[in-house]
Amino acid sequence: MIVALMALVAAVVAYALARRTARQLAQITEMYWQLKFDHGELKAKVDPAAPAAPNHQETFVPLSQLKRP
Repeated sequence: MIVALMALVAAVVAYALARRTARQLAQITEMYWQLKFDHGELKAKVDPAAPAAPNHQETFVPLSQLKRP
């Protein structure tokens, strides 16, 4: 009888801890996605809409042209 009561108490405690951990995980997950959303909004405000054009233009030069004397 005492062993059964101890097992029941242990099961109730484990169940309570599992529920608490599940709530914490749900809260942390929600906070993560909110932070990711906020970061995206702030990044959109800071970054320019169109990237600035580079000052120099890169052109393709074939190696065969460089080997000629």
